[in-house]
Amino acid sequence: MFSFKRIYAILLRHLYLLKHSFSRWVDLVYWPTVDLLLWGFITIYLHRSGHTDLNLPSLFLGALIFWNILSRAQQGLAVGFLEDIWARNLLHLFVSPLSIVEYILGLIMYSLLKALISAVVMGILSVYLFNFNFFEQGMGIIYLTLGLLIFAWSVGLLTMAFVLYFGQEAEILAWALGLLFLPFSAVFYPVSSLPESFQMIAKVVPPSYFFEAFRALILGRELKTDLLYSGYLLNLVYIFFSCLAFILAFQRAKKEGKIVKIGE
Repeated sequence: MFSFKRIYAILLRHLYLLKHSFSRWVDLVYWPTVDLLLWGFITIYLHRSGHTDLNLPSLFLGALIFWNILSRAQQGLAVGFLEDIWARNLLHLFVSPLSIVEYILGLIMYSLLKALISAVVMGILSVYLFNFNFFEQGMGIIYLTLGLLIFAWSVGLLTMAFVLYFGQEAEILAWALGLLFLPFSAVFYPVSSLPESFQMIAKVVPPSYFFEAFRALILGRELKTDLLYSGYLLNLVYIFFSCLAFILAFQRAKKEGKIVKIGE
């Protein structure tokens, strides 16, 4: 039977790892802070030197926080799975009553917590250092964040499918697969600034619609629902095929005995 206690147990297992690991806190807090300071001071310099009339700090810092939410959620799912592989813990987990759905939901909760911690830290710093309140955009922030989270989890599930199918040789995708979408996601620039061939790719990449909607929200104080609808529609396609790929890879891994061997 479906159990929230087992989902919480997966979350708690990773929270204990986070609690006692300095390196994990460095990855979670230190690097996002460095990124925020670097981009924040660069955009302030450009803005004050008269290179543009746009509010660059708001545009860049908001985009950076959103991209950090996406990457933390994606890596939280994929790397959380890899940590169980590195610890040779998958076999112990799946001989228990734990179902694969409960396991995935536990990892999603952990990834959501990591994304939330990083976003709060960056949001507070952006207020006190750069006078930009990321959270004052209202419900638009929630709609955009949810869209990016769904995409992040679809990429995370796809990474897990690759690892189950190809083995630990594919673990580099936990960090690399999300970055593959970065040039086409229009994080720091509009889609119109891309070459035509890249614009065609951007049209089928969900984050491009959410980041375009964010720029419209900052510059025009208007949340463009057509961009949100397009992004969420593409998200449904991505999450469907990612779930399908993971289910097929997991079934194949069980059939071939890879759950026992993976991590050796």
